[in-house]
Amino acid sequence: MGSGYLIIAGAIMLFSWLVSSQLKSKFELYSKLQLRNGMSGREIAEKMLADNGITDVRVISAAGQLTDHYNPSDKTVNLSEAVYNHRNAAAAAVAAHECGHAVQHAIGYEWLTMRSKLVPIVSVASNFVQWILIAGILMIKVFPGLLLVGIIIFAATTLFSIITLPVEYDASNRALAWLENKHMLTQEEQAGAKDALKWAARTYVVAAIGSIATLLYYISIYSGSRRN
Repeated sequence: MGSGYLIIAGAIMLFSWLVSSQLKSKFELYSKLQLRNGMSGREIAEKMLADNGITDVRVISAAGQLTDHYNPSDKTVNLSEAVYNHRNAAAAAVAAHECGHAVQHAIGYEWLTMRSKLVPIVSVASNFVQWILIAGILMIKVFPGLLLVGIIIFAATTLFSIITLPVEYDASNRALAWLENKHMLTQEEQAGAKDALKWAARTYVVAAIGSIATLLYYISIYSGSRRN
């Protein structure tokens, strides 16, 4: 690997660590900010769904930490134990965010539709694309086409990470708008929810930047081999 790529990769890893650490710190902070309305994450989610006229989505508890997600295949909002039962600003933010995805699904939000179509491809590709890329680099002189195949597959995963950005930001914007318009939180709680979701979104930005940088690195190797 070139020194330039190692420097970029190191910088991205450092930035990722800083964002993740800050995100953890923010959620710990806002987990201590108890909601004045006394509602749990589950209750927040159920109300947001109802207010948006969504009656065919269930809110269920998911085991583990940071396991919160919306599953469009079975129409469930899955909330981790720390969000499902707890009554704080962090739980409210996460619960409303995941319901934001449910709203996207209900209205046919185009970026979510595009991402959903890529999920099966990315799920399969992520299992073996790195091996293809490594093999492609090792065999670059005798079989350069293998690296090109790996680049094309990796490009799909990069596209997925890019498309994820508007999906995640839009879900957060929908969540925060609903929390504010329905007067669900106090000003302090609303500010905490907004700050928590801001840092959560930045983890996706770092992932996208890292994926783009890696893709460009492999493309540079392939282009260099073609010139030689």
